[in-house]
Amino acid sequence: MPARPSASRRTVLRGAAAVPVAGAALAACSPGDDGEASAGPTAPVELGPESEVAKGGAKLYEDEKVVVSRAEDGSLKAYSSICTHAGCPINKLEGTTLTCPCHGSEFDATTGKVVHAPATEPLFALSVKVEGGRMVASPDA
Repeated sequence: MPARPSASRRTVLRGAAAVPVAGAALAACSPGDDGEASAGPTAPVELGPESEVAKGGAKLYEDEKVVVSRAEDGSLKAYSSICTHAGCPINKLEGTTLTCPCHGSEFDATTGKVVHAPATEPLFALSVKVEGGRMVASPDA
């Protein structure tokens, strides 16, 4: 049986360099360390004036990782804007559709429901109230 040539140093180094890249790609698609995607705010956050959200519309508060929508009857709903697929912060709102930049999941900002996969779970609901004309969202929904 002929002897197999040994791997060159270059071949070994190329293989070793590819491992961290693959690991980083998998980590970017994984939820947090506890196995669940981050739910967004962990304490009450002030968002802005109630008047910022029109009836039938929604507003994304990127820094606070919250989206607020207002029904035609004037009631407000709030959801975490952290994608339930891989935990990426959602940064795009068109009308009442939120789009995750990582894998293209889409959510309805008025219900929190998934409208386009890969996400399968709805956004995490938050409570929202108005204090002194300003909206405050909190995770105690």
